[in-house]
Amino acid sequence: MNRAPTHIPTLAAQFATVTTKQEFGYALRDYLDQFRVAPDAALLQEEPALLDARLQDGGVADAYLAAAAAWLSHQHGISAPDWAQESKRILEIPFFAAKTHGLRMILLQESPAEFRVRNLFVSANALSRA
Repeated sequence: MNRAPTHIPTLAAQFATVTTKQEFGYALRDYLDQFRVAPDAALLQEEPALLDARLQDGGVADAYLAAAAAWLSHQHGISAPDWAQESKRILEIPFFAAKTHGLRMILLQESPAEFRVRNLFVSANALSRA
């Protein structure tokens, strides 16, 4: 059984204390950087608490975490965690990371599959870090 490296928090631990959308963004960027140092399926297995009650974002952050976990799993050739496939992590109303019609059409085409299936439409490089 894989054990998570002790110096990298699990996804659940990373987002346990997030209370604002800004904190969510910072926590996600930090997590992506840390995970890429030592990718391990064990870091994704524990389901993060749902954030919608704290962030009041219509479940966007919850769907985003599931998409991110699935995307990271796919990128590193590991199995996506079961919790990331749950219907409570799929948005009923599509979310677009752009306001204009033209940009939304681009996001419909380039959004990674792990995001599209959760009704999230983001840029192809939404989880890329320099």
